[in-house]
Amino acid sequence: MDRLLPLDDADWPEELADLRSGFAGRLNVYRVMAHHPALLGAWAPLRQHLVTRSALGAERSEVVILRAAHRMGSPYEWAHHVSRARKLGFSDARIAALAATPEAGDALIARAVDHLFDDRRLPRALEAELRAAIGHEAVFDLIATVGFYSILGYLLMTYETPLDADIAAELSASPLG
Repeated sequence: MDRLLPLDDADWPEELADLRSGFAGRLNVYRVMAHHPALLGAWAPLRQHLVTRSALGAERSEVVILRAAHRMGSPYEWAHHVSRARKLGFSDARIAALAATPEAGDALIARAVDHLFDDRRLPRALEAELRAAIGHEAVFDLIATVGFYSILGYLLMTYETPLDADIAAELSASPLG
């Protein structure tokens, strides 16, 4: 299989011109996804909800995404979200724990992500515990976030999407540790 490289601006699909100057033009994952303009166009509204309007909030979303990236074995997603988590104030120890044994509230979220990967569902008792802790809409957004980042992981790993240069440089200068 030929590897699909991220599209450069000269090859960017005209029908996605509005996305090139936004989130999609900044990241290799979306520059690879632009090989399928209809999919990227349909993807954008769900991405907007999950990234900016999720009932989980920014911090819990990062916990979900980092645990999902770890479970997927997706180095691209892991690296990008280590960077985002640090910007949110996560310590390196907290981030590293999400690939091992998280504590406190992170443990509940990680347990939910693990069940979605292992069992493809949340057990009733865990769903009730989550609903009590974060609310029913956040439980929906947690499930949707795991699905969304799983699809991204499949695409990233299938097409061996290269890590964006700024993230590679950031993690090279300040490795997780």
